[in-house]
Amino acid sequence: MRAHTAATTILLLAALTACGGGGDDKADSSPEPAPTSVEKSGTVDDSQTMALGDSARTTGDGGTGILQITPDTVVFTKEGGGETAANGVFVVVTMKDKAMTAAAADEPAPISGGGWKWMAPDGEMVDTQVGNGFNVVMDKYNNADPVQPGAWQWRSKVFDLTPAQAKGGTLIYIDGEEKAFRWEMPSADSGPNVAEVKKQLEF
Repeated sequence: MRAHTAATTILLLAALTACGGGGDDKADSSPEPAPTSVEKSGTVDDSQTMALGDSARTTGDGGTGILQITPDTVVFTKEGGGETAANGVFVVVTMKDKAMTAAAADEPAPISGGGWKWMAPDGEMVDTQVGNGFNVVMDKYNNADPVQPGAWQWRSKVFDLTPAQAKGGTLIYIDGEEKAFRWEMPSADSGPNVAEVKKQLEF
């Protein structure tokens, strides 16, 4: 009787162990869903880093319309538009803004926290209100009105930077949904319109 009871107990334990082990193996082998990469508002995602001349589809100011923005040319100069860089060098970036939907679209104003920033190699963020950059005006690249459906316009941004900030920086644009886009900037004059931009900078 004891032998029969012991044998029964062993069989029951073996069955329970097999069931428990199988359940655990199944749970462990079930693939977990891959984490979704969601960009937080206003943050910079390294996977989005682009080069000068690359285009980005961005949401317009207030979430209205879509702007395709293409930084086109960058020029480094100590003087331009009758102004002298307070911090050592002006970095002038021109961009082409094109409306992509049936609604007019505009870039967010700097006062809203959106628009253009320059990230120095050490990570410092600089906007266009620093130094004398905001005083530099170029007729062809001075457009600021909302871009109408089917149209495009040239714009520009001028940063007043130290030589260290200007060398190997990153151009950052924050759109109407607070999504950030970034372009790696060269350290020397680059782009198809360098000569024209320099001419526009003459005073």
